Amino acid sequence: MKKIIFLGDSITDASHCFLENPLGNGYVNMVAEKLNDSDGGRKKYDIMNRGHDGFTIHGVKRILEKECILKRPDVVSILIGCNDVGVMMNTGKSLEEQQFEACYEAIVKEITEQSDAKLICMSPFIVPYPRMYENWIPGIKQTERIEKKIAEKYHADFLALQDMIILKAEKAGYESVTTDGIHLTEYGNEIIAGAWLQLFEKIKDGD
Repeated sequence: MKKIIFLGDSITDASHCFLENPLGNGYVNMVAEKLNDSDGGRKKYDIMNRGHDGFTIHGVKRILEKECILKRPDVVSILIGCNDVGVMMNTGKSLEEQQFEACYEAIVKEITEQSDAKLICMSPFIVPYPRMYENWIPGIKQTERIEKKIAEKYHADFLALQDMIILKAEKAGYESVTTDGIHLTEYGNEIIAGAWLQLFEKIKDGD
């Protein structure tokens, strides 16, 4: 059985520690339902949600060995960066001062060198709803550039979410995608799950 581990912040977490469903009520659960319900009910994938509410890049790095590497995953997915931008916006501490790039690269390097897992890197996103989050967008785009550069360096797959989320939100209405500019509605989670699954179909081996 293929093992897929999702790492990230509250978007990935989706209250999974507080619900009966250990995958939460977000995009990770939607991915699991699609992958494991597509073969007559036979469970093909062991999917683990290791997202944590409030995590920055340093939180992911802290749990990486125990919650990811030692579990010998076949696929690892990372969605991180929004809280790091939040630190920058709320404290003035730049991404450089937070050592975001160095930490992100250390994580990607460890996954690629210490496991045989395929790696999917997803960029963070913000929706200007409320409008004050417009000020966060340059930081989100900076984070996206950093993550894309590192993903390319280590031949990981990269999924840019910011423009995709904004495009959907502008078409359907911001409130249809997000509850507060950061966290997602059911439709918002469907957008991420759909994009993830589309990429996964391209990179998975013939299981």
